[in-house]
Amino acid sequence: MPYTFYLPTKLLYGAGSLKQLGGCALPGRKALLVTSSGQSVKKFGYLERVQEQLLRAGVQAAVYDRITPNPTKAEVMAGAALCQEQGCDLVVGLGGGSSIDAAKAIAVMARNPGDYWDYVSGGTGRGKPVPNAPLPVVAITTTAGTGSEADPWTVTTNEETREKIGFGYEKTFPVLSVIDPELMVSVPPRLTAYQGFDALFHSTEGYLNRSASPMSDLLALEAVRLIGKSLPHAVREGSDLQARGDVALANTLSGMVETLSGCISEHSIAHAMSAFHPKLPHGAALTAISVAYYTRLIRLGVDVERMIALARALGKTDADRPEDFLTALEALQKECSVNGLALSSFGLSPEEFPELAHNARETMGSLFEADPVAVSDSDVMEILSDAFC
Repeated sequence: MPYTFYLPTKLLYGAGSLKQLGGCALPGRKALLVTSSGQSVKKFGYLERVQEQLLRAGVQAAVYDRITPNPTKAEVMAGAALCQEQGCDLVVGLGGGSSIDAAKAIAVMARNPGDYWDYVSGGTGRGKPVPNAPLPVVAITTTAGTGSEADPWTVTTNEETREKIGFGYEKTFPVLSVIDPELMVSVPPRLTAYQGFDALFHSTEGYLNRSASPMSDLLALEAVRLIGKSLPHAVREGSDLQARGDVALANTLSGMVETLSGCISEHSIAHAMSAFHPKLPHGAALTAISVAYYTRLIRLGVDVERMIALARALGKTDADRPEDFLTALEALQKECSVNGLALSSFGLSPEEFPELAHNARETMGSLFEADPVAVSDSDVMEILSDAFC
């Protein structure tokens, strides 16, 4: 089948690779340095190290440290206003997927009129074409979960309408990304697990997506293999740079999979959940529904050979039936101490399920269209019910 490979991002990968940033020719002279509202990048010295590297490269930086775990439209618009006020010609995202996603969205709005939701498709978004090219973005990831350093996507929540929707196009790829496992050793075990499962599901979903290609298949299966091999070690021994490096590479590969193929309705459902419950970690939402979700896909007749291939990549080398993927998935979750997550423990209630199912399809219905089998609203309700307790 025909397919396209396009990845215009230069990647600096490996322990200590942040030190290379200062020697790079960066596409600007003043950066808006976008990071989270938390304290970890300051506490562990990552912000200071990045500022030093930017100065070495001849770039001044204004810091915007207001990004929450589920970035909002208001945060994007405020960041874009500061970017314009400071005369920035470059945006640097430092942190996890939230900071990098927000950096991309801010880069769009720093150069374009109106409201961010004017350009978002889905839900109440107006889906207008972006008239001006965004500012260039440099991504420096301190987590291994979203793959945002290797894809054009940015996920933002409209807090007024409770819509969490992805956006992006070929001009929102980072021009340069730094993937340094040394910046990830401070991530606590539970968050390491949540982020690792987010990366895992980017790849499993991309492998099952209707638009999967030979290239995305190669990257997806390798990402799944690396996560199955090394995520438990990264969770248990956070300072293990080999394990951190494997998971970081898997995460970057999963971002490439998102670029070449894409997510399916598992992500639509999880986005709806965190749109209604902003404090729910995205990786936790995915992990909580995952066994119920893939059980439902198997019952609906998903491709048997593809599920077996995923099971084998995840470590069950003798897999010969699709249910073996569920066995491997549950075993990995147990190894990472995130097995048995119930939606009830995150404050969700069954009364919300119809609205969540509706929101998932209305805001990111394109992911349902990419499903390998038809997933109905009643299927979504069953998935949520099965994952509730």
